[in-house]
Amino acid sequence: MPRKRKLLAQLSALQSNSSFPPFDALENRNATPDGDSSPKSSKYFAIEKRNSSRLEADFFNQPCISLAKSFLGQILVRKLPDGRELWGRIVETEAYLGGEDEASHSKGGKQTQRNAAMFMKPGTLYVYQIYGIYFCVNVSSQGEGAAVLLRSLEPLQGLDAMRELRSASRKGPTKLLKDWQLCNGPSKLCQALGIDKAFDQRDLTQDAAIWMVPGHDLPGEQDVVTTTRIGIGNRGEWAQKPLRFYLRGNKFVSVVDKKMEREMAATGHFSCS
Repeated sequence: MPRKRKLLAQLSALQSNSSFPPFDALENRNATPDGDSSPKSSKYFAIEKRNSSRLEADFFNQPCISLAKSFLGQILVRKLPDGRELWGRIVETEAYLGGEDEASHSKGGKQTQRNAAMFMKPGTLYVYQIYGIYFCVNVSSQGEGAAVLLRSLEPLQGLDAMRELRSASRKGPTKLLKDWQLCNGPSKLCQALGIDKAFDQRDLTQDAAIWMVPGHDLPGEQDVVTTTRIGIGNRGEWAQKPLRFYLRGNKFVSVVDKKMEREMAATGHFSCS
């Protein structure tokens, strides 16, 4: 069945369930990243809503690289104090392995008050500040001091609220942000979801304000680009380690590595589009 017809059938099935409110037509709920329209929800939100069970501890309890890949396609949910929920599909991550990883805050096994969350049980949030202004959010995994950085989200629900939060964090007059600009970077992601240092050391399996739910139609290995991490050029050989992962062809990714995509296509990792 063509993808559009399949999505419409799924939406129709949802509408017949009295626990869900009616949904607008598929075409009216979707806006392209380059378009001017700004819907409150993505066309995928109705489908994602069905899979709303929180991801449990066993999901997070896996090695760092495996977890970084497994996050792709999963949904991060943030519940604001006023009850609004912001949903975003994870489309880009980076693995920080601890130990010998020169780019990791826990390199050499060094544990401090700042990075304590990296040594806590898998699924614990590690939030740190950069430049004294911006925040980045990571999730601890298996491995001493290992964690996954959440780099980019594809906004699904609560886009208007995300714009409000992004605007509040920017100085001076600002242009209306397009959908693809809301969460295409680790600090933008935190601004859009209202994540700050207060979220450090929170447990994604228990917290009432932030959690993850299973995504729909998860990517296969052929959909994932594996390349180097961003902003760690002075870390020797570790700057060249392939520890960043993103969904190929997704317009919400922060930085696309076209060279790596060509190389992967040439070796048959995935077909050229």
